[in-house]
Amino acid sequence: MTYLLLAVICSVLVSVLLKLAARRQLDVAQMVTWNYLVAATLTAVVLRPPLASLQSGHAPWLALLGLAVVLPTIFLVLGRAVAEAGIVRSDVAQRLSLLLSLLAAFLFFGQTATSLKLVGLGLGLVAMLMISLRPRGPSVTATPGSWRWLLGVWVGFAVVHILLKQVALSGTPSMAALLACFSIAFMLMLALQLWRHFSGRSRLNLRNLGAGALLGLLNGGNILFYVHAHQALPDSPATVFAGMNIGVVVLGALVGVLAFGEPTSRWNRVGLGLAVVAISLIAWG
Repeated sequence: MTYLLLAVICSVLVSVLLKLAARRQLDVAQMVTWNYLVAATLTAVVLRPPLASLQSGHAPWLALLGLAVVLPTIFLVLGRAVAEAGIVRSDVAQRLSLLLSLLAAFLFFGQTATSLKLVGLGLGLVAMLMISLRPRGPSVTATPGSWRWLLGVWVGFAVVHILLKQVALSGTPSMAALLACFSIAFMLMLALQLWRHFSGRSRLNLRNLGAGALLGLLNGGNILFYVHAHQALPDSPATVFAGMNIGVVVLGALVGVLAFGEPTSRWNRVGLGLAVVAISLIAWG
């Protein structure tokens, strides 16, 4: 379970770093760019994915290109959500994106809709609604329109899950697909940052590079530890899946409330509890 715990910690620290980036006025777009360079390097060096499958005529390049565009985009949306809505609600929105991907699996990929999964889906939708409600009071820092960024996180990560499902159905090894996506995403984002730099919109600097490298280590570490957790528990994929998602929800809530003083309403807290129940039902359904 050590690998699973490390994966959860890395995932929550990604949100923490994005929260601090907003406070320290770091350029999140530059951070995301360097993040993909580091994440791609870690994936290539540590996991050594087989790349021959990418040269096959059956390689899902349309889905891979879609991921290369969606992944950095949703990272930027997550950065805004964390800054405006907080770590607690943003992490839950990210994890509950599995509801939309599960619904797509029922409708388009032929997955069986068991009773437990359907109950989990219903509870998750209610949880998402409760969590999106903005707390009230003088200590509240979330902006009135923060729910839009939460919605963007929820839908965006669901799109990522659906595209990854299409890649998996093609038979392409998941790590090879991720390496390709990370590499393309880095090149696209680097081109964007060079344009911003030379047009005077945002100059490249070492502060953003260093923060982006740290973001890449956490992002890559999250993936690597999650893969190792599945390898360490090959007969318990549901346990790893549920542990990862519930762990991020719970730890993210603790960090957001205790470390950053993020306020939560009664409905938000009920939503957190429902999210944990929903993820559990979906995992073991």
